[in-house]
Amino acid sequence: MMINPQMDKNHLIDNVESLLAPAAVVDWRRMEPWTVARAELSGLRGPVIVKWVRPHAAGSARSESWRLRTEVAALRFLADDLGLRLAPRVVAADLATCVVVLEDLGPRVALDELLRTDGAAAHGDRLVSFARVRGELNAATAGRAEAYYGRRSALGAVDRVADCAGRFAGFREEGLRQAAERGVALGDGAERELAAVLAELADPGPFLALSNGDPEANNVLVRASGVPDARLIDFEFAGFTHALHDAVCLYVPGPGWLSVDAGLGEVYREALARGVAEAQDDRRFGFGLAAACFSFVLVRLQRLAALDGRAAGDDSRVQLVATVEAAARVAESFGVLPGLAGWAWRVGALLRRRWPDADVELSVLPAYAARRR
Repeated sequence: MMINPQMDKNHLIDNVESLLAPAAVVDWRRMEPWTVARAELSGLRGPVIVKWVRPHAAGSARSESWRLRTEVAALRFLADDLGLRLAPRVVAADLATCVVVLEDLGPRVALDELLRTDGAAAHGDRLVSFARVRGELNAATAGRAEAYYGRRSALGAVDRVADCAGRFAGFREEGLRQAAERGVALGDGAERELAAVLAELADPGPFLALSNGDPEANNVLVRASGVPDARLIDFEFAGFTHALHDAVCLYVPGPGWLSVDAGLGEVYREALARGVAEAQDDRRFGFGLAAACFSFVLVRLQRLAALDGRAAGDDSRVQLVATVEAAARVAESFGVLPGLAGWAWRVGALLRRRWPDADVELSVLPAYAARRR
């Protein structure tokens, strides 16, 4: 939750103590650079996590206060309505002052930190737990949109259409424009397939499920040793959307990686199928997955112009090539969207010619090879 507004520490402590009276704060550790702190309070068995924003933060419709309300609604929906232990529990909240106290999931740590430090080979069981918990979230919440939005609407207006479209949907046209300007426009067949993709994502049918809105490995906490016991965090952009948006990160490199382990997708799919029977249908699952992957590709392509200006050797160039080509492989593996797959291969070839430094053999990269910042 990287935001600028600051709140006086003493005022925050007063708010927390008021919410959890008669407990008193005995230790306060800010978790920079976020507006998050870990607090120890007398009378409590362990620490809690405190998140805050200014009550009337200015900005877009999805302002900081909007996001905090969304997180509270989503976490209470999971814990109180569904009885799930997939994410932290809300201990207390004062949404008038935008202060929320959450269960501390320590000693778990962010999965991406472990992958960057030790490599994926050292954490195979944690990656499996990551894939499974994403599928479990989607499976348990499919068909429960009305219950969630009843709870969310009680905390303020919410746009279901925007939730389903995804937080970056507006970048799709820009990505297409930048690719076309460089000589790789969609052909007629690919254009028809793209229309079908957007229709699938706008109307997911049985695949409509809750997502936290950012399914990457930085938003899952696992135990560094023993049973991984994964938990999901950061529900500020939560909403009901196509479940297979949450599977993209298992097949296509996300912003932090040059490679992933696509075998994890079957772990996710097995967990999803327990709540969404249609996930067992290769054609149905494959089309939805490829649609979500190509949507992600279009979002990432809007960075093309910026990467043109980077110095040779910048990992972001290799990462974009890997993203585009991985989406093409997903479509081909399920025998769907051949026009878009062909277009993606052409985009990948264009980028390799344009950036000789990015013309590398991706298959030799280990799973979760990190993109250097």
